[in-house]
This record gives sequence, structure tokens and C-alpha cells, in this order.
Amino acid sequence: MSVDEVEGAVVDDSGWEIDPGDESGKAVLATVGRQIRMWRESKGVRVADFGDLTGYSEDMIRKIERGDRIPRAEFLDDSDRVLGANGLIAAMKGDVAEVRYPKQVRDLAKLENRAVEFCMYSNFDVHGLLQTEEFSRAILRTWRPAYGQEELERYLSARVARRSVLEKSPAPEFSFIQEEVSLRRPIGGRMVLRRQLEHLLEVSELPSVDIQVMPTERADHPATGGRIALLKFGDGTAVGRMDGDFGGRPVSDLKRLRMLELRYGIIRSKALTPAESRDFIEQLLGET
Repeated sequence: MSVDEVEGAVVDDSGWEIDPGDESGKAVLATVGRQIRMWRESKGVRVADFGDLTGYSEDMIRKIERGDRIPRAEFLDDSDRVLGANGLIAAMKGDVAEVRYPKQVRDLAKLENRAVEFCMYSNFDVHGLLQTEEFSRAILRTWRPAYGQEELERYLSARVARRSVLEKSPAPEFSFIQEEVSLRRPIGGRMVLRRQLEHLLEVSELPSVDIQVMPTERADHPATGGRIALLKFGDGTAVGRMDGDFGGRPVSDLKRLRMLELRYGIIRSKALTPAESRDFIEQLLGET
């Protein structure tokens, strides 16, 4: 059922709005919506009756059929069942699954899925691939202007889905460097931070993952310009970015990639070793 009742108010949660400018996503949704409408009309079912049979509002169904709304998987399953489509509507869940995430997140996820090596330096927050779901939710709630609940859930779902790269086989090599302050800030409260620190210890046990901590006391620090991200691919190419350089835009030319690799290598050499970092995180956990 897609309609929940909260304190007497009906909340329709059957999908998300498509991002402006997401032309590829709009094309997918237009096709899906057209197919649903064709099935509904071929069965002689009015929109209002379709809504009664599935539990979705008439307005929501019209938006989905126009391609203005990203349907949830449950809506496609319900539509398939009600219209007797024998799995043809439900089969479109794969087409919709990718579009439900914001375009910039989809583009990043595609790069991450290609990568064979990750080099990630984070200065303010725990890196998104290392966050627990509740920690991610707490971080997203701190952003301003504030996200609406629907938008927050959409970004949260996308961030959680990206973590699947940690479970790939064969596994890429991961190097994460976290500033000490990012492990001390109690975003979401003390218990949320405790569970986040416990999660870091669990992830650090994966054979393909190194997590290092950069102590705040390190004075000679070459990354005061911001976060660094380097993704290396199997064909020898790479892409990288740093907050304070190149306008914050991704770069792929060898000269600028060498600059990023040099900085990352120096940061890595000055951070605690993975073993020392585990001890440090355990110490923080005991203090939290």
C-alpha cells in the first residue's frame, strides 16, 4: 500500500519528482508512464477506478502516466497485478530503479562501479561510502536550505545504494583518509556517532579497505584546500577532483591527476597507519 495515514492526514509516497534538466531520466519515465496508460486504457479502467484498486491517488497516477513522477517499485507491482499485465509492467522496475536517484549521483555511481581503486580524503564528514544509514540521514538533515522529507529520502536512498561497491567481487582497492574532527563531531547524537565508529571498525576489517586517520595535531598538512577524490579504472585512466583546485571540477588529464596523486600520497604518509587508525577509532569509541 502506498498511502499511509499520519495523524489523520493521508500521505501519498508512491514516488519522487524528476530533477529539472534530467533529460535521460525524463525519457525513461515518459516511456514507463505511456506503457502504464496503454495497459490501463486497454483494460477499460478509468484513472479514478485504477486509484481505488491500487490505493494511489488519482493525481499521483496522472503524474506517473505523464512521466512527471518517478514510480516506486511497489506501484509497478500493484499496477501489474491490477491490470493483469503478466509481469510486463513489473519488468520495468529495472528501468526505473536507476532513474530514481538524482542525475549527479547516478553519474558518480557509474564511475564508482567502473573503478578498480579508490583514493578518498575527507576533511569534514565521514565519507559517504563509509556512512551508516542513520548517520547519512543525520548529515542530510543538517544541510541548508533544508531538504523536504521526500527529497531527503531520495538522496538517502542514493547514498545507501552507492555503498554496494564495497561488496563487489573482485573487490576494488579502497583507501580512505579521515580527518580526526570528522570522527569526533556527534552528528545525530552520541549513539549515532558510536554506531558510526563501530561501522568504521567493521569496514576496516575488509581485506581491500584501508582506513587512515589524519590527526588534528599534524601541522604539516598538504590538504587544507579540501577533499580529494581519485578513481582509477582498469584501462589505466582515472578521474579526480579536489575542492580547492580546478574549480572543484573533475579532471582526467595526466598533469592534474599527478598533482592530486602527489598530494594524496603525502597526506597518506602523514596520516596514522591503518593499524594505528583502528586503535585510534577504538579509543574514540571508548570516549564517546
